[in-house]
Amino acid sequence: MNSKIDDVMQNKNYGDFGSVTYTEKTRAVIKVQDGCDRFCSYCIIPYARGRVRSRLPENIIKEIEKIAKEGIKEVVITGIHVASYGKDFKEKFKLIDLLEKINEIEGIERIRLGSIEPLLITREFIERITKLDKICHHFHLSLQSGCTQTLERMNRRYSAEEFEIIVERLRKAYSDVILTTDIIVGFPQETEKEFEITYKFLEKIKFYKMHIFKYSPRKGTKAAKMEGQINGDIKELRSKKLLELSILNETEYLKSYVGKEVEVLFEEFDGEYYKGHTANYIMVKTKSNEELSNRIKKVKISQIDNINLIGI
Repeated sequence: MNSKIDDVMQNKNYGDFGSVTYTEKTRAVIKVQDGCDRFCSYCIIPYARGRVRSRLPENIIKEIEKIAKEGIKEVVITGIHVASYGKDFKEKFKLIDLLEKINEIEGIERIRLGSIEPLLITREFIERITKLDKICHHFHLSLQSGCTQTLERMNRRYSAEEFEIIVERLRKAYSDVILTTDIIVGFPQETEKEFEITYKFLEKIKFYKMHIFKYSPRKGTKAAKMEGQINGDIKELRSKKLLELSILNETEYLKSYVGKEVEVLFEEFDGEYYKGHTANYIMVKTKSNEELSNRIKKVKISQIDNINLIGI
């Protein structure tokens, strides 16, 4: 075991770490897991937060039951590496087992997953999660690069080809699925050819949104010591190119919704509009004389306003 990880573990209580919920008007963000043992070469988290530890399922369920009684309709399940939930339990109990329990809670109408590692999406996971009627059809798959060689240096444990298969599984399972992701540009030794491979891969996958990050060295990580650190100007150019692609993809998605009817969980009144999200996490605005906050209502999309859909 890594000595730095040993030090962290000796200074932390690796039992159930209690409630770390952040509650908004219409949703609650539930952190079910902490720590990570994946050791991506750019990431300091395993050294700073230690190994995986998971909250006890019975405590999570009790907390969500209480939240439901308070009128909260949506929960977001998050963690440092939420795909590893339950890995530290003596008895087998995985994230999908927890989701099945949450799906049974009366009053909760939507269950959304936070950022997840692509390798979570196995055939078994798809088979079980598609039976859960409250799961939101929005998945944030943390890709980081569309080039297999770059992924190998990142120690991401999957190839671009494997990631594409995972995307196909989700799109086959949910016809309205929305996929978002994170991408790092300018990772050490990323050549122009590798970047172009990533760009073409992202053109093919067509994420709804991409969060683009310029690589920044973290002291103590393997990547910070790698040769071939990329010039800041090159990172800026690559970032700009991917941001333009992300905006293009988002606009195309939004256009495809005009004329469709969608269910929206309205969150707040802003100016002359009520604002909320669809189950696959697209922002929708609508005018109404009735109070819509914390209500789920069907609206028909009539137009696009900037990056928001307008419903009637």
